[in-house]
Amino acid sequence: MALFLSTYENKVDKKGRVSVPASFRTAVATSHFTGVAIYRHIQLPCIEGSDISFLERLTERLYEGYDPIAFDELPTATSILAESNQLAFDSEGRILLSAAMKEHAGIDGQATFVGLGRMFQIWAPGRFAEHRQQQRGIVVDKARGQSSGEGGRS
Repeated sequence: MALFLSTYENKVDKKGRVSVPASFRTAVATSHFTGVAIYRHIQLPCIEGSDISFLERLTERLYEGYDPIAFDELPTATSILAESNQLAFDSEGRILLSAAMKEHAGIDGQATFVGLGRMFQIWAPGRFAEHRQQQRGIVVDKARGQSSGEGGRS
């Protein structure tokens, strides 16, 4: 299973090609698909990505006990799987971001790759800077609450 760590900023050329960080490419090198799968994040203005096995496991989980009458899995499948792009690396380790993906994330000229363990995100640098600050604030507030006994542990 791939492990994506750290944060990188790379140039996006006029055609939409962007170099995937070398450590991310190494993380998927042993996969049966030499590339990544990406899709629009459901709630955030970024692109989410993973190795193909992550989406295979998601698919198995969605359809475990599938009930064609209940349709419980279809919104998630439509929102993630139907909009996913399976992107192979070119000879220089780049992927091609579609216009729709770039527009969703507000990416123009630069892209920030953010490793999140089993998955990664691709952001417009300015948007990620704001998001990172918000996320750190949440963690700090939560840590303060726990240290004062509000979090259930003292």
